Amino acid sequence: MERVRLGVVGVGNIAPLNVAGYLEHERCDVVAVCDPRAELAERRAREWEVPRVYTRLEDLLDDDDIDAVEILSPTHLHKDHVVAAANAGKHVSCQKPMGNSVADARVMLAAADEAGIVFRVSECFYHYPPLVEAKRLIADGAVGTPTMLRIRTVVGDTDSPFQAALDPAGYEWRFDSRSPGGHLFDDVVHKYAVALWLFPERIRSVQAVVRPGALFFEAPTAAIFEYERDDLLGTMEVTHAPHMRLRTRYYGADEVFEVQGTDGFVWVTRATGEMLDLSPLLWHRSDGTMVGFSNLDADWGTGFRLASRAFVDALLEGTRPEMSGQRAIEVLQLCFAVYQASATRSPVEPVSIEGAASPPWWPKSAQELLADADRLGLVPEGVDVDTLVEQLGLE
Repeated sequence: MERVRLGVVGVGNIAPLNVAGYLEHERCDVVAVCDPRAELAERRAREWEVPRVYTRLEDLLDDDDIDAVEILSPTHLHKDHVVAAANAGKHVSCQKPMGNSVADARVMLAAADEAGIVFRVSECFYHYPPLVEAKRLIADGAVGTPTMLRIRTVVGDTDSPFQAALDPAGYEWRFDSRSPGGHLFDDVVHKYAVALWLFPERIRSVQAVVRPGALFFEAPTAAIFEYERDDLLGTMEVTHAPHMRLRTRYYGADEVFEVQGTDGFVWVTRATGEMLDLSPLLWHRSDGTMVGFSNLDADWGTGFRLASRAFVDALLEGTRPEMSGQRAIEVLQLCFAVYQASATRSPVEPVSIEGAASPPWWPKSAQELLADADRLGLVPEGVDVDTLVEQLGLE
C-alpha cells in the first residue's frame, strides 16, 4: 500500500480533532465522509476538502476507493459499524470506548480477526508528548522501580471557544440508557488506558467508591488499582468543580499523572487543560534535583493528530497499532470493574468481567437531569423547572 484512502464515519463534535492528523499526513487521502446529518456532512466535506459525502454507512463501505475507516459514531453504534466495516474488508480505527460491553467488544475483535483487517481503538493519550516522554523515562529506570501511580482528573468551568462551539445534541446519548455509564465511561476511559499502558504489569484487582454527581458526572470518585507486582499500586481521583474556572483550549477539564519510584518520580502536570503554571513534565531525580521538560509539545490536540498519523503509519509499514482490540477490551474491563467494585463494596478482578456494569442510579431520569441543570444555573432565568417538567411530560 503506497497511500491510505480513508473514509470518516461520524463528523460530530470530536471529529475535527481526530481528522486533523489524517489531513496532515503526506501519504493519506481523506476521500469520503459519512453521517446521517447531510447538512453537517456536507459542511465538514467543504472544510476538509473531501470529495465524497455519504449519509448511509453501507454506501461508504461499498466504495472500492476506500481502504480504511475512522469510526467516530456514538459508542452504542460501534459494534454494528465495526463489524460491517470489517466484513467489507476495510481497515478500522475506532473511537474510544470500544463498545458498550466486553461481549460486544469481543464480537468486534472476532470480526476483525476473521476478515484479516487491521483494527485499533484510537487513544490520544498514548500519543500525548508529555506522557510519551514520561513512559520512556520510567522504562529507562529514571525513577527506579515504580511503586505508585496517581491519576487525578478535575472537571471545571471554561469559556474556551472549543467548548462553546460544541453541539449539545452530541451529548444526548451519553446521558441515557444508550450508554452504560456517564463521565467515567465516556472520558475517564482515557485514564484507565494510561494506567494499563505505563507499566508492563497488569491490574489484577480494583476497589472503588463512585458517587453520583450532577448531570452525567460520577464524582467524587476514588479508586485503588492493585497491579500484578505487590509493591505497585495505583490511585485514581475524579472530581467535579462546576464553579472553578480552568484555563484550557479544549474542554473544561485537566489531569495530573504522577509515578513515584524507589529513586525518584515523574509528574505530568497537564493534559486536556493548562491548569498549572508548570513545565508539562517534571522529573525528580535520585540526587534531589528537578528537571523540567518545558520544550515538549503540551497541546492536548497534538495527541489526536499523532494518534491519527500512527494509524496511517501502521497500515503503510505493517506495524502493530498502539492500542489493539485486546488492550481496548482490558480498558473496558477496568472501567466496569470500578463501577462494580463501588456497587458491591468489594474488590473486583477486571478479567472476571465479560458483560458490562453500571452505577446503581444510572441512567438518571429526565426530571433528575433538569433538576441538576437548574442547580448548576444552566436553566434560563425565568423558566420554572417544575412547569417545564410537566409540559414535557417528564413526571
